[in-house]
Amino acid sequence: MEIFDVIVIGAGAVGENAADRAARTGLTVALIEAELVGGECSYWACMPSKALLRPGAVLADARDAAGVSGATIDPAAVFARRDEVTAHWHDAGQAAWVAGAGLTLVRGRARFTAPRTLVVTAEGSSRELVARHAVVLATGSVPVLPEVPGLTAARPWTSREATSADHVPRRLAIIGGGVVAVEMAGAYAALGAQVTVLVRGSRLLPRAEPFAGEAVARALAEAGVELLLDAQAVAVQRDGDGVHLVLDSAGENNRLDVDELLVAVGRRPAVDGLGLEAAGLAPGSPLRVDDAGLVLAVDGGWLFAVGDVSGRTATTHQGKYDARVVGDVVAARFGTDATRVAAEAAAGDWSRYRASADHGAVPQVVFTRPEVAWVGRTLAQAQDEGLVARAVDYDLANLAGASVLSPVYEGRARFVVDEEAKVLLGATFVGPGVAELLHAATVAVVGQVPLDRLWHAVPAYPTLSEVWLRFLENYGL
Repeated sequence: MEIFDVIVIGAGAVGENAADRAARTGLTVALIEAELVGGECSYWACMPSKALLRPGAVLADARDAAGVSGATIDPAAVFARRDEVTAHWHDAGQAAWVAGAGLTLVRGRARFTAPRTLVVTAEGSSRELVARHAVVLATGSVPVLPEVPGLTAARPWTSREATSADHVPRRLAIIGGGVVAVEMAGAYAALGAQVTVLVRGSRLLPRAEPFAGEAVARALAEAGVELLLDAQAVAVQRDGDGVHLVLDSAGENNRLDVDELLVAVGRRPAVDGLGLEAAGLAPGSPLRVDDAGLVLAVDGGWLFAVGDVSGRTATTHQGKYDARVVGDVVAARFGTDATRVAAEAAAGDWSRYRASADHGAVPQVVFTRPEVAWVGRTLAQAQDEGLVARAVDYDLANLAGASVLSPVYEGRARFVVDEEAKVLLGATFVGPGVAELLHAATVAVVGQVPLDRLWHAVPAYPTLSEVWLRFLENYGL
């Protein structure tokens, strides 16, 4: 039996942050990982997907710039760069960081046998670990496969296979209309694949403002991607000639033959095999956490969950934020700073120990061409919450900074204003390069900066950031 103050299950970016913060006040921390240290984001999601997307974005920028010609994409070179970004799927560098942070790395799969007690198995051996104070779940999520006859047997790609592939399929079908679906559609179209996207709903990016999905749909169509809205597969089969999909459409055009199929319809918390029943949870029950990351259905205040597994967040950056909160909570409750924390609590200063940004201030970037970036509430979300909201839209092509980037720049911004409080509730940007506009909007939303004060934040000229001045002018300031 090995005893640690804190045990973190999952050594992805989220688990690493939680473990590091918890260890800063002298607590001993074990970090358990069943696969690669660094997790999904480093090897099969954020980093490799952006490496695949970057060449297409650069080529589009080059084609829009006067005087530039002759640029092409070499898929082999793109895959080689992707391999460098993922460290060729070796985690020695990440493991070295864990050791340098004073954490104990334990490789293997963890399963609860009792509250605060785990057995970790790896290659036929097992170790029993016990946490004196807390266990943090940071196991992430896994792709969802819809219940379509033949789909599982057809061995479809998920995001992992799409981001780690070593070839470009001639014909690629993608089921889904969310972030992974549209990003991989753009990436593989730029690499030379004939891409078809099947969307069960009526638009892309359903969680964003409607005009964002419409802009991405137009751009994908212009890139040669076939979009089938309100469509779904009802049967799938793989044979030596590829993957064959039967669609729910009537008539002769209800069959789609491709070389590979990517399923990107969502993800679910990765809790299989954890033995959560032994930790005190009812079989099959979802993890519900409070703003401190504490799992509510477990007695004793010792089990925490962060990132995708908690059901609260679905991005690496937001998961890392929640992990920092949980790490600080654990360190505050059980570490050497307990006296200071008690004083803060007595003074009512608990703000750093609550993930308040999860409520109405979550930022998201979709690295398509055009980029889509948003934070906070859409207009519909604000109105559904009963807020008195007003949308102020602006055509980014009217900015001098946009004309410098491209003579054919297309983009749009929407600012959602709380008409009673006179603060920003949310913002959405669509266009090349708009991801870099997002953090200013995030600061304004989180800080609830009054609009008449925001008017004094002068944007540089000529940049896309001048949209902030135009927004305030159009609003009436």
